[in-house]
Amino acid sequence: MNLFYTPDIEDKFYQLNEEESKHCVRVLRLKENDQIHLIDGKGNLFTAKIIDAHPKRCTVECIETQAEFEKLNYKLHIAAAPTKNIERTEWYMEKCTEIGIDEFTPLLCQFSERKVVKIDRLFKVITSAVKQSLKAYHPKLNELTKFNDLVKAPFNGEKYIAHCYEGEKTHLKNLYSANQNALILIGPEGDFSPQEVELARANGFKEITLGNSRLRAETAGVVACNIISLANQ
Repeated sequence: MNLFYTPDIEDKFYQLNEEESKHCVRVLRLKENDQIHLIDGKGNLFTAKIIDAHPKRCTVECIETQAEFEKLNYKLHIAAAPTKNIERTEWYMEKCTEIGIDEFTPLLCQFSERKVVKIDRLFKVITSAVKQSLKAYHPKLNELTKFNDLVKAPFNGEKYIAHCYEGEKTHLKNLYSANQNALILIGPEGDFSPQEVELARANGFKEITLGNSRLRAETAGVVACNIISLANQ
């Protein structure tokens, strides 16, 4: 399936932007009357026919629409501190998108080593993963957010914080129930501070473990995403 991201599609006829047109015509070598698929990131999957295979402004005609294509029966929001090596954060967002996730928030914590992120670059990584994994929904990507602001914000669902401190914690798979919305916090490479853990607990977050292994920050995000996905299958 040749899939193209077209967030502004509204009419029966649509012109791909220059980048997507080049990929369609020059790279994939598609031509008039060939079929492709479009997604708007809001759950609609369009089947379209190429009517003008121009390498800079390829025009297509939509011939079929599937609404809420493979819509998940839950909402998953992961808020994770970006890693010092941003490529590891990109990898985590790519893999979570492939598995299935609704929202990402880069989290600014007390022990964060990275305090600046390029949202445009991360968005492109997510978009590429959406197309590669044939998703009709594009995860929301928020701006870098302070830990204190996020934990105090309202959330309609279950809230969890993963950390490495000693104490009584329950594995995520034993706390989460299928069909429930979930917000999961993943800390920086130096973990959350004790004060942050306490603030999260005071705001209704449950302390969790993701297993016996000590995971890298980006791996923890992917593991948490996969646990939620498996629980809903």
